[in-house]
Parts: sequence; structure tokens; C-alpha cells
Amino acid sequence: MRELRRQDRGIDEDEAMAQLSKAEYGVLSTVSAKYEPYGVPLNFCVVDDCIYFHCAVEGQKIDNITRNKSVSFCTVGTTEILPEKFSTKYESVIVSGDAEEVFGRDKQIALEGLVHKYSPEFIDEGLKYIDDFRDTTRVFKIRISKLTGKARNK
Repeated sequence: MRELRRQDRGIDEDEAMAQLSKAEYGVLSTVSAKYEPYGVPLNFCVVDDCIYFHCAVEGQKIDNITRNKSVSFCTVGTTEILPEKFSTKYESVIVSGDAEEVFGRDKQIALEGLVHKYSPEFIDEGLKYIDDFRDTTRVFKIRISKLTGKARNK
């Protein structure tokens, strides 16, 4: 694999994982059967060093993952334009890994992780929501095989 071009902007794995965990959303990239790239923004959570996301029961990302489980996932954290420097302060993380659908306890843990991340003030309501809609959603896990992070803080 190619290393970061700007080594001075690289961050260590712990910081990259922290940035990944706190990111509001990410972009999942897959490839179609005709080798067409497909990127879609989505909500996600990180549990036990894996990325989890939920989706409808059918769609293009599911079709693509079914054919090729290898995916890329990226996030962009805090940014600030530095017009006088013709640059930007930023935080970003890129993940490579394999995606697979999860069921049972793993699915429940992922859905609860999403509630805790996005609706922490409504845990009881979120757990009821999970019970009501568990069967009409699918949940996937990305096992992280490579994680790189970059940041410009000045």
C-alpha cells in the first residue's frame, strides 16, 4: 500500500480511531458489478474497533457489498478555511476493510450504538424504536484492515 504523501500530517492510530469515533457521518465507497464507483454518506458508530451502519433492506450499496465485500470508508472532522495561507485546517480518516451483514446480538449492539451516538438524551425511546423497526432494517459491519488519519492543525 502507498504511504501518506505528507508524512508530517499523519496522525497515530489511536488519534485516528478517536477521530473516526467522533465523526458525525462518513462516506462508504463500494464498486458495482460494472466496476463503477459508488460513494454514499451515512450515519455510523464504532464498536470494538469495527464500523457499523444500518440501511434499508435493499439498495445499491447492499448489491455492491454482496458482490465485493471490500470497501473504503472516510470521514472529515473539524475543518477551517485559512484563506491567507491558501489552505485548510482539517482532520480526516480513511479506512479500508471488508463489510458483512450482522444479525442477532451484533445487530442489536450496533443499533444501540447508533442510538447512544446520535440520540443520547433519548435512550429509552431509542431502544423502543429499535424493537419496533429491527426487522425492517439491515445492519453491516466493516472490519477495519487499514486505518490512516491526517490532520493539519496550524
